Amino acid sequence: MTVTTRAMLDTHLRSAGLDWIVPDWDAPPNVCAVATTRRGGCSSGAYATMNLGRGRDDEAAVAENRRRFERFLPARPIPLAQVHGAGVATLERTTAVSPTADAAVTCEAGVVCSVLTADCLPVLLADRMGTAVGIAHAGWRGLAAGVLEATLAALAGFGVDRGDLVAWLGPAIGPRAFEVGADVYAAFCDTDPAADVFFAAGRAGKWYADLYALARHRLTRAGVSHVSGGGYCTYTEAARFFSYRRERESGRMATAIWLA
Repeated sequence: MTVTTRAMLDTHLRSAGLDWIVPDWDAPPNVCAVATTRRGGCSSGAYATMNLGRGRDDEAAVAENRRRFERFLPARPIPLAQVHGAGVATLERTTAVSPTADAAVTCEAGVVCSVLTADCLPVLLADRMGTAVGIAHAGWRGLAAGVLEATLAALAGFGVDRGDLVAWLGPAIGPRAFEVGADVYAAFCDTDPAADVFFAAGRAGKWYADLYALARHRLTRAGVSHVSGGGYCTYTEAARFFSYRRERESGRMATAIWLA
């Protein structure tokens, strides 16, 4: 399928009866992106239905789910070996292996950057001129390690001004569901006391962390002032999203971005 605009992508998804998410953000028209939900696939049980992650699910079902996902993309996504770190891969048409990284950038049209998530935060980035895009898998470990800042630095390597970047925050666990311990609180607040406001006190020694607010804070601090998205909760919206914290045996959703 040749998708050249966000509107065209949205039309294709609606006609297929899918509730996947086409970001509503300030990216230029030639930047296309989509986030899948758990609907539209053929997996069953804990992985029902649109599981895109390999593991304990039936391999044939995952392969068919990936085929269905790729119908809406200009090319097969170049997968990342995600490790909850801050590594960034620069992807090209000639990239033939799965880089070990939790973020990817490209300036080549038709190259699909994607990440898999099931509570962690997918973050999309694009410049207003439509010359480069990036994506980051930003769970708490990646956020604390600086995956967003590393992705911005990689985009700057293409000559992109950070002031010209826009960002979108995809489906992640919400602030009322993400209970964390002292290790997570310290990972952010020991180096940035201002991050304390993004943690709400819970039980003794526990906090509720706001991944969306933490990401906005770090993006804004790094020079990205236009941030859209957020407001989902993969944990509580069980009919629409997979959640590793809700069900440890869980599928994975994909978020993808490319230049048309």
